[in-house]
Amino acid sequence: MPITPLTITHFTQTNALGKGVQASLNALQSRRSGLTPCDFEDAQLETWIGRVAGLEESPLPEAFAEFECRNNRLARLALEQDGFAGRVAELIGHYGAARIGLFIGTSTSGIRATETAYRQRDRDTDRLPDDYLPSHTHNIFSPTWFIRRYLGLEGPALAISTACSSSAKVFAAAHRQIEAGLCDAALVGGVDSLCLTTLYGFNALDLISASPCRPWDLHRDGINIGEGAGFALLEPSRTDIPGERLLGYGESCDAFHMSTPHPEGQGAALAMRQALERAGLGTQDIDYVNLHGTSTPSNDAAEDKAVVAMLGDQVPCSSTKGWTGHTLGAAGITEALFALLCLRHGFIPGSLQTREIDPSLQARIERENRPARLNQVLSNSFGFGGNNCSLLFGRSP
Repeated sequence: MPITPLTITHFTQTNALGKGVQASLNALQSRRSGLTPCDFEDAQLETWIGRVAGLEESPLPEAFAEFECRNNRLARLALEQDGFAGRVAELIGHYGAARIGLFIGTSTSGIRATETAYRQRDRDTDRLPDDYLPSHTHNIFSPTWFIRRYLGLEGPALAISTACSSSAKVFAAAHRQIEAGLCDAALVGGVDSLCLTTLYGFNALDLISASPCRPWDLHRDGINIGEGAGFALLEPSRTDIPGERLLGYGESCDAFHMSTPHPEGQGAALAMRQALERAGLGTQDIDYVNLHGTSTPSNDAAEDKAVVAMLGDQVPCSSTKGWTGHTLGAAGITEALFALLCLRHGFIPGSLQTREIDPSLQARIERENRPARLNQVLSNSFGFGGNNCSLLFGRSP
């Protein structure tokens, strides 16, 4: 049974491409990557990262000092772009603060604050700094809590942490809460920031690349880690509200392995199938797939099998990880908003850095940008533990 669509009435994003939606759009259209050689803190790693400039000089206002950490700084920076905070205020005036839900995805939250606290601990007693507040920083709920306070929201609030699908699943959670009558509208989003834990952790797993990532390439050898934040407003669809539509979503958990997807892409295919069913659409209705496309050998191979099994080998596909790196818990929202930009501006972004497509993979990978009239776009986000989510968006009527 098809679901009732929701309209995305406003959105914003900030990542390595710059602050605000226009910076992302310009970079996508000009094929300018935001990846740079790793210069984060004192990380001694040969890799590339997608870093947001200026966070070090952007502390939170004094009234929110207890939430001070890189992750919440990034969240605030993004909220202040594109007039987004002002639109939230307008929404509060229309629906009431208690009737707007807040659904935020993150993977590591403010873990950088914990890393810093342990470096600054008393070496004789191991006592951590008195101003270290893990409940307001490291806590997975921290960005949701901070955003709720910062914007004055009072409705249902939820943090979702399912690895790289975290901020894709917020769309599904918001739709269910609105359908259940628990809120009338929703703010969805995600934020994840650079930290040493993820950089060295993925390095220990042999998953990071020493060069800019190249999804679907024969010589792909790993990811580049990035950071980013993105937010969107969802409202019930009406003829007088313009905006792209959330038509469907699919979620699955194949639980094949802690860090490796099912090799046949079974969970990924199920998520895509559910999104199509909830939208009441067929495989022939998909005009473009924004792949999860991490650029690791096993992930790209598994997603390729899932896409071809579900949609065939003629649907245009590409990965945008070459622009921002893998923003982990923010990847879902970052790439969902890229999909909305593609719908709105009528183009398909070809995968950056992908030079020689792996001949063992069968999906139709676009390597160069091209104009295209898109009506329905699928955006995939697949995380550790087989946590999968696919989102289906449609053009504004």
